Amino acid sequence: MVNPETPSWRKIVQSQIVAVTVYSDKALVTRKGRVYLSGTERELVIASLPVTLETESVRVGGTGTVGVRLLGVNCDRIHTTEPVTERVAHLNRQIQQLETEKRHLQAQVDALSLQAKFIEGLREKTEEPFAQSLSRKNLGLSETLDFLNFLGSQYSEYAIASGECKSQQQELDKQLQALRNSLEIIQTSNPHESVSLIALIEAMGEGEFELEASYMVNHASWTPLYDLRLHSANQTVNLTYLAEITQNTGEDWQDVALTLSTAKPGMGTIPPKLQPWYIDAPTLPVWRSQRKLAPSPSLPAISPTAVPTGAGISTEEEEVSQDNLILAETAKAEVSKEGSIVTFKLNGGGNIPSDGTPHTITVFNDDYPCNFNYVAMPRLVSFAYLEANVKNSSSGVTLLPGKANIFRDDMFVGTTELEHIAPGEQFKLNLGIDEGLKIERDLIERQVDKKLIGNQRRTTYAYRLVITNLLNQESLLKLTEQLPVSRDEQIKVRLNGSKPPIQLGEMGILEWILTIPPQGRQEVSYQFTVEHPLELTVIGLNI
Repeated sequence: MVNPETPSWRKIVQSQIVAVTVYSDKALVTRKGRVYLSGTERELVIASLPVTLETESVRVGGTGTVGVRLLGVNCDRIHTTEPVTERVAHLNRQIQQLETEKRHLQAQVDALSLQAKFIEGLREKTEEPFAQSLSRKNLGLSETLDFLNFLGSQYSEYAIASGECKSQQQELDKQLQALRNSLEIIQTSNPHESVSLIALIEAMGEGEFELEASYMVNHASWTPLYDLRLHSANQTVNLTYLAEITQNTGEDWQDVALTLSTAKPGMGTIPPKLQPWYIDAPTLPVWRSQRKLAPSPSLPAISPTAVPTGAGISTEEEEVSQDNLILAETAKAEVSKEGSIVTFKLNGGGNIPSDGTPHTITVFNDDYPCNFNYVAMPRLVSFAYLEANVKNSSSGVTLLPGKANIFRDDMFVGTTELEHIAPGEQFKLNLGIDEGLKIERDLIERQVDKKLIGNQRRTTYAYRLVITNLLNQESLLKLTEQLPVSRDEQIKVRLNGSKPPIQLGEMGILEWILTIPPQGRQEVSYQFTVEHPLELTVIGLNI
């Protein structure tokens, strides 16, 4: 333990964190401190380091105007009682700020609820007058459809906006809980434990010396996040690479050079050894309870969403300031690769407090080319789903697995999980239902053959699908239908023909790749036969 009355051969070094490299489960911290040496010092001490420090990872070095020989380094655990007033006040300020944001979001939810109720009331009040006007032919069908579309779109917009606000409230609740946990921990009347780093030195004379110490700390990590904004007009995807950094190491990182690394220093360098894989037969029967537990309900995904621009600004102020607006620039990290390890050196000072809450930092953003296509399974749903095929730049960086928020023409679509995507690799984004394609599916034939052949009943079915492209551009569609698959050898299913002609795939799958011109339409049809003995009842043939 360091004596308050420091002897002449020991000197306390006032240091600060200058750089931090964050890994997936820990961080490398670098500190520097300047001290004047008289030549009699034998120990340089950096006090009040966190207990999350891994003592075996400590390394020291330095430079100065005097020669210094580094003889070794020790770490001592110190137990003291330190005031926590300033830390408590800081956490309380953060809690109050988040609670204010939560109240504002609740006000938005209440306002959207009132708007939705108004639309619902308008729908109820206009149902009977519209029906009467239609029956008397005082109102055209197109006007009615326009009004119904207006009601539907407005109600949908309010529902989506309300859902986004509630998702943000859930995210704030998570941050508030973490802050309250941290507050409870530091308010507990336990002695404060810290680590003192003691560098053993031999000074060659008088002069200034800058001591540099580095060490690993636990309870720090980062995970990648992505914002993917698709622009239909120019067929590009703007990818914003974000890093969610969390640390509860016991020391704040203020205005430090922050680097993110994909290396895994905790995994070691020696491959694991295989142990024998034993199998055996049980000597006694194992009785298990027959009572089943009810499955727990799954939690809804929490999706961070962008705050609407211009919130809290009047229309007049916005119009006046449009001419003088300067588009904000997004900071980009310096990316370097060594083998499979990627590091992102962030430009600008990093400020990550030790509060255990996630802090999001932008790493970089870039535009990626993409092309769109549609997929449809009309037997299940009568809509087409839009997909985007995106290609990672061959000279770009590896995209690590992480959650991605998807925006389509500035409208939030949903979230997805990106897998590990290497440079030059393609990946697919699902963009949900797109009403640009209209699909109609009809059963046009269901005929039972009255002539029995060898006591076999034969039933023929035929379907026709009409796909209409309502867009002003060519659309590529993958259309999938299916035939029933027999599990009984007495039941035979045969494809008689299709237009356009295709081969029957595995498990009864029929798949067409169609190119539909702008404002054009495409017709698809197919026919199949189910044959079985007369006395056999076929189940599952839901046509």
